[in-house]
Amino acid sequence: MSDFTVNVTSTPTPASTPAAEPARHASLNTRRGLAKYILLGLITFGIYDLWQMSEITDTVNLICTKRDGKRTMHYLLMFFLVGWITFGIGWLVWGHRLSARIGVEQAARRLPVTMTAGTFWLWNILGAFIIIGPLVYTYKLLHAMNDLCADYNQRG
Repeated sequence: MSDFTVNVTSTPTPASTPAAEPARHASLNTRRGLAKYILLGLITFGIYDLWQMSEITDTVNLICTKRDGKRTMHYLLMFFLVGWITFGIGWLVWGHRLSARIGVEQAARRLPVTMTAGTFWLWNILGAFIIIGPLVYTYKLLHAMNDLCADYNQRG
């Protein structure tokens, strides 16, 4: 028979470790506005608008995924690839899902529900016929995200 030794190190069990504090994220942006979106979009030839929508996608995934377990496709992937491949249908589906997801999160956080899939279809799509509809939708989207971020900053 051979002699051997076993080196066992003890690791603390979860029951013996103190409760860890939940991870805190940096404060989320609550200063989105339509005038800033339009003016900086014009000055940067649309680059600011792409960045802002990209940031909204990241923020929605941060806030909502914990509750619903879903992920929203990144805006830049949608804008540059999927939307064109699907002849615009991808943009419609993406906008519908994003708006609905924001509305569900507002309801879950007991905030006034200002964004739904209906908001997307009525203001962004049908509202395009009265020209200012997409601006109203963008205003509602930016303010809904401000409300969600303020609530997330306060309650997590």
